[in-house]
Formats: sequence, structure tokens, C-alpha cells
Amino acid sequence: MELKPFQLRASTQIAERFLEYLNAPLFVTATKRVPFYQNLSALTGSGKTVVLADAMEQIRSRLPVEPIVLWLSKGKVVVWQTYANLSAGKYASLLNGYRTKPLLECKQADIEQADRGLMLVATVGKFNQRDKEQSDRKVYQVDLDYADHSLWELLKKRETEDGKRRPFLIVYDEGHNLSNQQTELLLELEPDVILAASATTRIPEVLERIINRLKQDKGWKSSDLVTSIPSSAVVEAGLVKQHVLLGGYMTPMEAAVNDMFEQMEKLQGLAAQLELPIQPKAIYVSNTNLTSTGEKEDSMRPFQERTARPILIWRHLVGNLNVDPRDIAVYCNLKFHANYPPPANFRLFAGGEADYDTFSAGNYRHIIFNLSLQEGWDDPDCYLAYIDKDMGSKDQITQVIGRVLRQPGARHYPHPELNTAHFYIRTDEKSVFEEVLSEVKAQIAAESPDVSLIVYKSDSGKAAKPALAAKKTRFLPEISVNSAEAILPIRRITDNIHDYRNDPVNTVGRGSQIKVLQTIGRGEERRREWVEVEHSNLVTARWMFVRELQKYHWQAVHVCDIEDPKFDARIEHNSPAANRLRESAERVAQTYCEYSTVVQNHLAFWRVGDVVVDPRDRVDFKNALHDGYSTLNTLEKKFAFALDETGHDWMRNPAKGGLEIPLLDSGKTKSWNPDFIVWVDDLEIVAIDTKGDHLILEDSARKLFDLASFGEGPKLKVRLVTEGEWNSYVDKVGVHGYTVWGLKRGKVLPMYCHTLEEAVRVCSEVSY
Repeated sequence: MELKPFQLRASTQIAERFLEYLNAPLFVTATKRVPFYQNLSALTGSGKTVVLADAMEQIRSRLPVEPIVLWLSKGKVVVWQTYANLSAGKYASLLNGYRTKPLLECKQADIEQADRGLMLVATVGKFNQRDKEQSDRKVYQVDLDYADHSLWELLKKRETEDGKRRPFLIVYDEGHNLSNQQTELLLELEPDVILAASATTRIPEVLERIINRLKQDKGWKSSDLVTSIPSSAVVEAGLVKQHVLLGGYMTPMEAAVNDMFEQMEKLQGLAAQLELPIQPKAIYVSNTNLTSTGEKEDSMRPFQERTARPILIWRHLVGNLNVDPRDIAVYCNLKFHANYPPPANFRLFAGGEADYDTFSAGNYRHIIFNLSLQEGWDDPDCYLAYIDKDMGSKDQITQVIGRVLRQPGARHYPHPELNTAHFYIRTDEKSVFEEVLSEVKAQIAAESPDVSLIVYKSDSGKAAKPALAAKKTRFLPEISVNSAEAILPIRRITDNIHDYRNDPVNTVGRGSQIKVLQTIGRGEERRREWVEVEHSNLVTARWMFVRELQKYHWQAVHVCDIEDPKFDARIEHNSPAANRLRESAERVAQTYCEYSTVVQNHLAFWRVGDVVVDPRDRVDFKNALHDGYSTLNTLEKKFAFALDETGHDWMRNPAKGGLEIPLLDSGKTKSWNPDFIVWVDDLEIVAIDTKGDHLILEDSARKLFDLASFGEGPKLKVRLVTEGEWNSYVDKVGVHGYTVWGLKRGKVLPMYCHTLEEAVRVCSEVSY
């Protein structure tokens, strides 16, 4: 499992903040610490589970005793998915130092045998009952075949065979659902860490008291208690869609669904053009057993006479749009009388969580549901959502947005519509849609400010869509990194990494000591004391090397033979071996950037398609590839009009997707989208960026301009345009005019232009 740089930064911040706290913690009593608290605030789709899992492994690697982690969620579906992913699924590689089990399968031996970390996964319902003596919760009951105490008491004690108390960490990946009672019960276990993951920071009162203590006695600010993942980083990494397209329909249901179905088929065609394994899916949100007037529907009627909204939608999809019933799932508690059953091909899942596994296995492309669809269902192929807004709830839209925001393949595609979440909201009144729009704007601004929101309305018939078609057929080459020449020099570095498997000296850590609570003595003389432990838990050399390499350039991992058995060596986090591995990882990343090249591949070109344009901000042009563009700043707008006057075919390049050029810089932005593309003739295409000051100063500037070619086709050249006059030493020497940057004899050189029109001509016509 590869971590994105922003994910690694977040998990490292959580771990380092905890370890810093552990060096000078607060206490409630002589043997009871005030728990460390941290909230992970992140956009839906940012990979919160990945961050939390890596934070747990980082913390484990620096503790002197193997910890116990209690990983909690509210819903059974989410917990089961989390367990599957952490134990043997896609996140298991992040937790090599842990043994993962369901909470109720934990035995006394698991707690006492501290050869590995112990990860216990459960819903809060497994323990959320105040009266333990009368409780039917198994966690409070004594299993006489395995222990003399209940699991709850064993977790309180959590002693190893040699009497050391194991650190205890609580992770709640839906922190906004944490109640006062749940928190009080969890605090009885005397945790060392409480880590909540939530886009909001709603905190129960009992936890607020702990936070106030940390603020008052440690001097922490609110920002010290929150690890925030910028939404810009999530969008940049391609984990979520770039645009939210919100259509308001004051029409019958059929008109909105027809438009959505047409868009779904279009997305399928775009995915096929790019040979992507994407099967676009649509969800339909409505009330279940009510008619369009809001009255309870009579289920004692034949199916063809029923007027419940899920049935109306299903009949329209099957009868009018010819959707195969096998592709449709109805996931809600829809009522049917025994004398009037649904058709045999009507796939109803009315059992909630009990039906979830069967529903998921069906891989349905049209899902009709009310808001009871389990939180565990987050399919990146879900691109479209139809929502009946006259159901009465103000929260329906905002609850559904997260389900459609994830991006398939964790990358943005050349066609902007494949980077867009499409919403079709049917309302009876314009004022209702304006209310919805206000709610969505507030949510996007608060949680996803880097996701653009585009709105259109349809009072009747077809809506004026914000997607504008290309007026001519134009193609662009794929741009990628060729790292073939980096393989050999990188292999020389990794071959020289020492094999530490039989090295008992360099694998041992030195440095800070951490105090651990230990039981001393026997019988009546037993007492708990804090003892200092110098060494930390072991990790593999592979784990250390890979995660250090990911800090600099995650793609470099693919050029290394990390399966070499010598990386199986077990080392301590602060050992000399770990320090040498860190140095080697940095050298590998530098070598990868130095020897790799950016290549334009004319054998893998793509056709320029529609662009998504905000009607409220649209500017029209006569010679552009599309009728108009939006989100142009002042300089871009002036430059675009000057381009339009040249008569060349040109286009505004999307900020994500479109023509994307990789950058070979360690630890920085890994790709770049130039502002404009110009087709000069059949032999030359020019990519132009009008705000390139920072790119000029980067070490990768030479490679940015010198794109190698593979295959036959028009050569793509890059030009940057900066305001003012610059010299060849990259110093700004005047504020007037414009400077065009290009490559000559292997050196990045400026060309000063007095006017914008001159700069445009130099970009498109001067070869240097």
C-alpha cells in the first residue's frame, strides 16, 4: 500500500505529537496518565483509514512495549470492512507489526503475549451499556474457559507476562458520532491515546474536560489538537473528483432521470475511449413507502399500479430506458403485501446491514435507496445521483455528496466529465432548490473548498448543460515519466545497503528513554512503578526504507527491488541501521529524479473532448476549440483574448486532468497543468503557462522544457510567461512587459516582450 505524501505527513504528525507528549505527559494519579488526544480532520475520500493505520504503526515502532489498539466504528458494515482491510486486505501491509482480531475474539493470552502489537476491531455497540453487571455485552462477561476476568477487566489491566503494562490506543474513525456515555466507558480503560477521525470537531462534554486540561496545563492551542489534511492535497492527488455539477429540475422525475441516464452513457463512452476499467454507477435517493404527495402508499395493489417512488423510478428505468433489471438494486425497506409481490426480477434488499454483503456482491450500476444505505458503501465508480428534494429533510443532499465524490483509479483523467460528480435534484419550487444550493455551497466551502461547484437549472425539457463540446477534432499525446535510465544507478545504491539480518549491534537503538508502568513484586507486595525502557519495538528494514522513500518521491519505489530478503532485517527506529536506510532512501529519490526523463508518447494520444464550464463565469471566444471557458483570472483572460486573435486553434487546459505534465522534484508537487494549449500546425503544439514564476526557480525547470518524444507526431514544447522583465540569472529586473521562457542549447533562457501580443507570438511562433 503506497501512501500519498500528504497522508504520510498527516500520520507522521500524529505519531510525533504523541511521542513528544509521552516524554512529558500529564497525570490524573501517580499511575494514570491524561490521554493524548488528536482529531484527524479530512475530506471524505482522503484515505483516513490509511492515515490512521500508518500512524498506529509509526507509534508502535517507537514504543518500548507492543501496544494494544481498539479500533471503533459505529456501523457493523464499516467495522467488518475495516477488519477485512486491516487484517488481510489492502491496508494490511501498513500494519505488519500488528495481529488484528475482532474484539470479542481477544483472549487473555493475546494480551499477555506481547510479541506483536494487538489490533482489536469492534462497533461501539459491543460495549456501549452503562450497567455492566446487568449487561448482556460479552465484553463484560467472564469466559471461564480462558480467563478469570472479563475481557473488559483484562483490557484495563493489559499486563504482559513480565508485568509490563501495554500502551492502549483508541481509534474512532467516526469521531463525530462519539457520545458522552461511550467516552466515559472508554476512559475507564485508561487509554494513552484517543484518536478521532472526523470532518467536524463535535466533541462530547467528558472529552472536552480532557482537552481543556491539555490546553491549560500543556499550553496547547486548538490547532495542536487537530491534524488537518488540506482538501487541495486530496484533489491534487486525484482521490476525489474535481467538480460537483449540480442540476436543479423543476420537472417530473422522468425528465431529470432521462438527463442523468444520457450522461451516464456518455461517461461510459469516455471511459471506453481511454480504455479505463470504469463502469459508471448512479444512485437514486427518495422516500420509500410514500407517494409523490407525501401520503403513505397502499401496498395492497398490483406492482404496475404502485406509486411509491422507488417503484416509479424502477419502472421508468426498465420500461422506458431499457435498463436490465439485473443491474438495478432497490436498497430500502419497501413494503409489499403477500398477495401482491414484486416481479421476480425486482431485486429488493430490505434487510439493512443483514443484506449488505449480498448487495455489495451484486455490483449493481443503478441503486435506488433512501438514506439508510450503509455508510460502508463508497464506490468510486459512482458518478451520478438523482435526489427527490421534496422529501422534507434538509440534510439529504449533503449526506449524499460524499458517496459520489471519490475518484475511480485515484487519478484525474483527460476528459473533465470523468473528474466530475453529477447531481440531478428534482424540486417542486425554485426556492427549494435555492435552499439546497445554499446548503451545498456551505458544505463544499467548509469541507471541500478545492472542489469547484457548477450549477445549472431546468424548468422544463432539457437543461442547458455546462459541458461544451469541442468544435474540431484535436489530439494530445500522453505525458509520462521514463525511469529506465534510473534503474542501474538506483540498483547500485540499493546493492550497497548493508544486510542487517545478522547484525546485533547496528540494529539496536540509542537515545531517548520512555517510562513504562510495570508491576513489581508478588502477592501483597505487588506495586506499580514507572521504569525507564531505552529500546523500541522492531520494524523491518523494508518498512523503514519504503516509507522514507515515499517522503521524497513515491514513484521511485517502483524502481527498487524491495523484495530483496535483506530488507526482512528487524531494526529499531533510532538505530544506526535505520539512519543509514534513511540516507539511502534520500539518495535513491535524488537519483530517480536526476536520471528519469519526461516523455511525450505519440503512440498513446487522446482526443480532446468536452470541457465543463461554469455558466456564471463563462467567457466566449471565436477561435478556441470550445465556445467558451470559465475560471480565468485577469492575466489569463487577457492572454486568452490575445491567443484568440492569432487564428490558431487553442484551448484552456483544465486545472486537473487534461494535459498533465509530470514534474521530477523530490517532495514537491508531482504534476503540472499548463494554462493553455495551442496547435500551431501539424508539427508543433505549444503548452503555455502564464503564472510560471515558481516553476522557473525549480531545479526541474530544464527537464520541464526538454520533453523527449516517443513515436511520430507533432512535438509538444513548453513555454512559461511571467509578468515583468527577467534576466538569465532568474532575477526580476523590471515590472513592465512580459518574459517568455524556453530552452536553448540545454539552458533555460528568457525572452523579453514589451506587449502581451508579442509574448503570444513568441510562444507560438519562435523556435528556441
